Amino acid sequence: MRILLIEDDRKAARLLARGLQEEGFVVDVVHTAEEGDEEAFVVAYDLIVLDWMLPGKDGLTLCRDLRQRGCKTPVLMLTARDSLSDRVAGLNTGADDYLTKPFAFDELLARVRALLRRSELVRPVVLSLADLSLDPLSQRVLRGGMVLDLTHKEFAILQILLRHAGEVVSRSRLAEQVWKDDLIAIDNLIDVHISNLRRKVDAPPAAPLIQTVRGRGFRLAPADDGAGTGTGAAAHA
Repeated sequence: MRILLIEDDRKAARLLARGLQEEGFVVDVVHTAEEGDEEAFVVAYDLIVLDWMLPGKDGLTLCRDLRQRGCKTPVLMLTARDSLSDRVAGLNTGADDYLTKPFAFDELLARVRALLRRSELVRPVVLSLADLSLDPLSQRVLRGGMVLDLTHKEFAILQILLRHAGEVVSRSRLAEQVWKDDLIAIDNLIDVHISNLRRKVDAPPAAPLIQTVRGRGFRLAPADDGAGTGTGAAAHA
């Protein structure tokens, strides 16, 4: 099971993540609502543990935004606010459960397990374009009915491109979402991974889908959708 922990208190986040990892969960940690929004959009999580009081956009607003975009991942809200009106506000915004600080780790763990049992996590919608499909949960990618063997980075890049099909995705966005803080020689890394991904996804006789928009980034679209947009030349080489 994979959990996204969104908590601005770095020490608390580190302790919670370590405890959950010791229980066998895979835990990704971010410290702002904006980072959490990006992660929840790209990765299929089984549960989101969300602190209410975050810098900038708060957890309540993030939860509302996720629900409005159709995110069905269970959300456990953490907060020092313990009034009835606060609990009601959290639940009405889309949180599935509410835990007030301070709390015992055993109680957090019990609530996490209860949410996972209760939800059985609605299977994410399979992303598709033409004869290309990607299942975020099973991480299975098909092109023309054939299974593609992608690396972790290739899968992450393709998932971002599919979620923004028809749009130009910048190099900086790929760098931030796929490589996080490991940005050494990132342009060369992106080029290498795009080249490898294109060789697998666009292997003949399949029609090419991955387009390079010079000076702007990359786009996933049928070849006839990449021309005449006025957004720069698209290339497949």
